[in-house]
Amino acid sequence: MDSSVVDRFDVDRFEAGRNRLASLAYRLLGSAADAEDAVQDAFLHWQAADRSRIRVPEAWLTKVVTNLCLDRLRSAQHRRERTAGAWLPEPLLDGDPMLGPADTFEQRESVTLAVLTLMERLAPLERAVYVLREAFAYGHAEIAGILDISESASQQHLHRARNRVDAARRRGGDVDPAAARRIVEEFLAAASTGRTERLVALLTDDVTAISDGAGLTAKLLHFDTPQRVAAVARAGFRPSEGKRRLVGGTPAIHYAVLNGTPAILSVVGDRVVGSVTFDIAGGKVATVRGIANPARLGRVTEAWRRREPDASLIAEW
Repeated sequence: MDSSVVDRFDVDRFEAGRNRLASLAYRLLGSAADAEDAVQDAFLHWQAADRSRIRVPEAWLTKVVTNLCLDRLRSAQHRRERTAGAWLPEPLLDGDPMLGPADTFEQRESVTLAVLTLMERLAPLERAVYVLREAFAYGHAEIAGILDISESASQQHLHRARNRVDAARRRGGDVDPAAARRIVEEFLAAASTGRTERLVALLTDDVTAISDGAGLTAKLLHFDTPQRVAAVARAGFRPSEGKRRLVGGTPAIHYAVLNGTPAILSVVGDRVVGSVTFDIAGGKVATVRGIANPARLGRVTEAWRRREPDASLIAEW
């Protein structure tokens, strides 16, 4: 057979699994850009390998991508980025293939910004075992082969990872999409019109808000108590000429779903300039995450440009 035909066949085999590999890498790294780099590096490994000796390409590529991500998680650069405290996972728009499998509650939850953030508390091997088991349903024998550890070690890593994630996360379960949208729209309406009492009523007693400060601060900004979160929301969503100058125009405010979580996007022209996601628990807002660092919104912007958006939630801003 002509070598170019063989090469094309092998490239096609890799491309057939690219989205799954990207989804795995994204869950491990929390960054779409880093995930794309890991998958591209895996492709170079694939091209350089003696593919005639690879019996199960999917398993081989899963091992390569996982270990490339582990190298990244263990790197000094990664530790500097994350310990600086100025990091939130990169959000992805609903429907992005990098979000990967979403058939079970565990798969949907594993890619939420809440769980991706919590996984930063895990050791690299714990994170890898957790993702391979919870999101991709690998058995412990398969995980042991991917990570070159024993089955009992895989079970221990999973037990520790689950305990750490469970101890920190809020259990809200799946939220009805229509109810979630209604709560978000009420939150936005109250914030943009300065109705503090209504805002506070929409928040849980232990609500928290986190912002990346548009990448302008050294650390994440944290706010707690309903009163403080309401004050920050009022300031953030109150229209002003200064804000229009800052983002380069008058933003349209749209409802969206990011990482399976209700959200709003601020869009100027065809560029997403800010995202806010909402964790809902018991019919109220439990966590608010604001991301406006342009470095974290590139993939969302690309996906948004391919959409036909609904009308802006605020007529004039």
